[in-house]
Amino acid sequence: MVEDGTRGAISETHFWPGRDGGSSTRVPSHAPLSHKASPRDVASGRRLAAVMFTDTVGYTASTQSNEGRSLEQLRQQTELLRPVVALHNGREIKSTGDGFLVEFDSALKAVQCAINIQRRLFERNSEGGQIPIRIRIGVHLGDVVQNGSDILGDAVNIAARIEPLAEPGGICVSGAVYEQVRGKVPDQLAKLSPRVLKGLQDPIDVYRVVLSWNEASGSSAGPDSESADPSRLAVLPFANISPDPNDEYFADGLTEELIANLSLVPGLKVIARTSVIGYRKTEKPVATIGRELGVGTIVEGSVRRAANRIRVTVQVIDVATAEHLWTQKYDDDLSDIFAVQGDIATKVAASLPGSIGRSRSPVPQLEKPTETEAYLAYLQGSALMWNPDESSLRQSVNFFEKSIRADPAYSRAHAGLARAYIQMGDGGYLPWNEAIRLGSAAADRACALDPDMADGHVARAELAFMADEPSEILNRALRKALQLNPNLATGHSTLCAMAGTYGVPEAYLAQAEEAYHLDPLSHETVRRLGEAYFNLSRFDEALAHWKTTMDVAPIHSLRGLADYSILRGDLAQAEVHVRELERIAPSSDYAMVARGWLSAVKGDRAGAMQIIAKLNDTFVEGASRRLMAVGSVYYALGDLDRFFDCMNLAAQEHTIQLVRIRSSPLFSGARKDPRFLELLSRYFQPNAVGK
Repeated sequence: MVEDGTRGAISETHFWPGRDGGSSTRVPSHAPLSHKASPRDVASGRRLAAVMFTDTVGYTASTQSNEGRSLEQLRQQTELLRPVVALHNGREIKSTGDGFLVEFDSALKAVQCAINIQRRLFERNSEGGQIPIRIRIGVHLGDVVQNGSDILGDAVNIAARIEPLAEPGGICVSGAVYEQVRGKVPDQLAKLSPRVLKGLQDPIDVYRVVLSWNEASGSSAGPDSESADPSRLAVLPFANISPDPNDEYFADGLTEELIANLSLVPGLKVIARTSVIGYRKTEKPVATIGRELGVGTIVEGSVRRAANRIRVTVQVIDVATAEHLWTQKYDDDLSDIFAVQGDIATKVAASLPGSIGRSRSPVPQLEKPTETEAYLAYLQGSALMWNPDESSLRQSVNFFEKSIRADPAYSRAHAGLARAYIQMGDGGYLPWNEAIRLGSAAADRACALDPDMADGHVARAELAFMADEPSEILNRALRKALQLNPNLATGHSTLCAMAGTYGVPEAYLAQAEEAYHLDPLSHETVRRLGEAYFNLSRFDEALAHWKTTMDVAPIHSLRGLADYSILRGDLAQAEVHVRELERIAPSSDYAMVARGWLSAVKGDRAGAMQIIAKLNDTFVEGASRRLMAVGSVYYALGDLDRFFDCMNLAAQEHTIQLVRIRSSPLFSGARKDPRFLELLSRYFQPNAVGK
């Protein structure tokens, strides 16, 4: 942490969630458990035990369609499971109808039993001629209390809540179990993002057992394996079936509005628009989409607009079973679109398994503009904003301004305008400081008009970070945004960058992971998570991440692989990655910096200087990446004087990417130079930057 009195002096209780949900100094939730029984414990039957929960996938729906067949499947499942449980000295506590609660005296026995159960079911399902039986299994280690023939306690509750996180045919275990079995079972255990389970204040670590037969058959739910959780959902782009193909923006807008509406529902994890938009007109099956996005529920539909009439069809699909949970059609006036959206959001939330609590709570409604024209212009601006080219972004600004002219009090249009200016500054289409000035004015107006709209606060936070404003402003804006909408991937991404900049490694990684899980196909979240792994020297995880995301964000994955190869001194492999990067994105600063760095470490000073000249010609004065890119090549050349000249000027222009210099192992030499501490002190000193 930066010392008190500087700009970076942050109380760890502000917003830095450690992996256990508390401060970065708290003991992690996956620490090994110890237990010493007291006389009271002995009297009450309290003991440390491994608890296993099983649950049959799709049993309720199957019973409704064919009760006799479902009961026969349950009988077969019971006959198969009980001998395996007995073989591992498990004690069957009770049947839960379509599953079991089992106790073991060791975590290792519980996990071995779970693996053997899933192996046996896989073999049985592979024989053919039978309806498959698929179950989920959750295992936790903790205290239980005997209550007659039953057992009670947090260990039982936590195991029951971990079980739904497993994919069909899969196993999830808690961090406590992981500590006891790692290295003792042949199967790998892949860490999921920390979870806040019902009834617990702090998140706990959860791991997926990587079962070899699931991986080989392609039935695994992917690296994060969250597809088993029905509360993680994706709204696919609604199909445009309007007579006018130019109404595509209206279908995209309705998709985004529904995402925004559902993101406000407590307990739901909703995938961001940037990750779902690529599935427009997709032919991929639901199971594949669910696996790629890590979701358990998919919402899809179509919209037809003709003059002032709209017809919307929507359906909710369970990824695990491909069953339709809810379907409905709407035929209304365009002026009723907000009532339609609100009703859809409410019924989608209520249709999900375990949604009784949500169904009783009204879904928060999005702001309704006073003029339909303002809403249509807002939708057009939103649709254009996510295109990365300059023309689309400038049109987006024009539509948001048109929306504001039609309804000056429409706060969401002001928030959209702020976001468009952020995109333009990041893309180099506006000078950085001008983008900050214009975006901040729009974000401030959005927050003033509607203090309870998360989009305005997260835009304000991003712009404050871009402008190197004091941490208190960032903290306040981010806390407000994420309290209002925990599903804002942009909020978690900004918090990730801030944590890295201020040197809080646990929050840096945790927020990078959270942003990635909410927006797994976004180039930005892919980049941030890969950088976090690499900068924290978690190289195995970085390499696995880049391999997984090569098809999603090849530029960032190849750049990461090139950095790793250069760090390891494998210049031949680095050359392979840099050439591929130049092939797919020859004009990107990532490709140019990678080539310049590689030329420098190979001793080709002339080649590196050519790259510096090319970078200076490519980026206009004040562009966000120019000085960082040029300075990086100077650093690779060993010219620390020019490197620090670039960094100090970048700090004045508010374009310095301090997290990379502060954390990346490639810049370890810079951190040994006294000028690095001087740079830090100037950056973190209140009101010093830009003077």
